[in-house]
Amino acid sequence: MRKTILYLVILGFLGFSVYFFLIRKTESPYSPTEAGFTIKDTASIGKIFIAAHDGESVTVERTDSGWIVNKQYKALKSTLDLIMETFYKQYALYPVTQSAHDVAIKNLSTDGIKVEVYDRAGKKMKVIYVGGVSVNNTGTNMLLEGATQPYVIHVDGFSGYLTSRFTSKLKDWRDRTIFNIAPEEIKSVSMKYADKPINSFTIVRENGKLVVNADTNVSKHLDPLNERRANVYLKYFGNVNCEGYLNGLGDMDSSLATAPKHSTIEVNGMHGQHQRVDIFWMAINKRSKNVNVNNPDVPDDYDADRMYAVINDFKDTIMIQHFVFDRIFRKAYEFYSKDAVADPKAPKEETPKNVMMHK
Repeated sequence: MRKTILYLVILGFLGFSVYFFLIRKTESPYSPTEAGFTIKDTASIGKIFIAAHDGESVTVERTDSGWIVNKQYKALKSTLDLIMETFYKQYALYPVTQSAHDVAIKNLSTDGIKVEVYDRAGKKMKVIYVGGVSVNNTGTNMLLEGATQPYVIHVDGFSGYLTSRFTSKLKDWRDRTIFNIAPEEIKSVSMKYADKPINSFTIVRENGKLVVNADTNVSKHLDPLNERRANVYLKYFGNVNCEGYLNGLGDMDSSLATAPKHSTIEVNGMHGQHQRVDIFWMAINKRSKNVNVNNPDVPDDYDADRMYAVINDFKDTIMIQHFVFDRIFRKAYEFYSKDAVADPKAPKEETPKNVMMHK
């Protein structure tokens, strides 16, 4: 009898443990009207409105062509995925303690972020006020509209506070794509260098073939056109992104006005697509890697990692990386040079690393 009772106690304890550690994460012990911060059906979300205390706000909406920010810009997938993941995983860990209650409420009212979530039919699903980090750094203070008690919100597997995930800054929400066009869809590419125009070139699709136009001083003294290189080059215009937007920065206009121009790139597609990118050198600064280590491809006065650029009919100023654009910064003579002989024992690559070298 004693063994039976012991077994029952053990089974009861195990059952409670399973409930506490597994089920409790999806079924909050608190009232949904007070602590229902989780949105499991994120596929039903049709619109998100986020407003900060400083007056900055964004509206992100689901459309037939994808998610759009402020009715004009494509949404950045990584930011959208992160906030959806947060809605799905966040849950109330415990109510804000009585000793921290007044401070939490004050923070929510003065610095809090308002997040409104609507379904696909436009019906309001939830309004969440997002505050800062909790007193003991275990989570993020949040309050549901209509609730009386703020809660400390947590996401399993994440250490830190969640406030930054609910950003109201447009630059954090805008898609950062500059070029994303399949090579067969490209009608023409123009690469013009401001300081050394002899390196400039255009690639045009004529009657199904690619034609490279360059300064005659380049083409007449070199080998015949290397068509393979021209075809490979067009592949470089798929999924080209900027590091971020610089619109609205106080000193950006003056920095750009004094920055020497590097180049202009224009790409035209077969179906009317067009993008022009005007690129400018960025002055060297204390973050520049070439402060201590010289880069032979970059003048000493300029940053070897980043550059400024202007896109979208001169409406947007962005920051780009050499790491992304260096393979686009080709020179005319490279299209008139023979490919290096590849080692037959070397691993196969679509484009050998020594095919198009900078000189």
